[in-house]
Amino acid sequence: MPELYFEDLAPGTVFDLGTTVVDRDEMIAFARRFDPQPFHLDPDAGAASVFGDLAASGWFTAGLWMRAYVDNLLSRSAGLGSPGGDEISWPAPVFAGDELRAAMEVLEARVSRSRPELGLITLRGTMTRVADEVLVYRSRFVGMYGLRRPAPAP
Repeated sequence: MPELYFEDLAPGTVFDLGTTVVDRDEMIAFARRFDPQPFHLDPDAGAASVFGDLAASGWFTAGLWMRAYVDNLLSRSAGLGSPGGDEISWPAPVFAGDELRAAMEVLEARVSRSRPELGLITLRGTMTRVADEVLVYRSRFVGMYGLRRPAPAP
């Protein structure tokens, strides 16, 4: 039974989604499969790159954020998917061993005009490197959520 519904996601609400530490082997395995650029795969190429070290793929970083979102919010909500977003950025590189803090902020909330059983929540996702508080990931997208809690059983 979900704990969080549309009415719990008021604009201005920020959810702390916890922290994760970037695992080097996972980072490289992801790059090998999905983003095989040399600075994501080879330590020497990473050191010679603009990043100065082996850097995580931005898509890997997005995946880390999504995992934190699912584990700490979506899995206990009336979430119904997402039609997409309009922003994703990686303002700073991520490296193996970095501890990242994920958060989700509710920017806007409205009931769908075409599907009035759905609430549409515009969300901002962020990840910040804990050691220096540098923003490493930012996204903006729409989440669909169930409108209301079911009525209690008599």
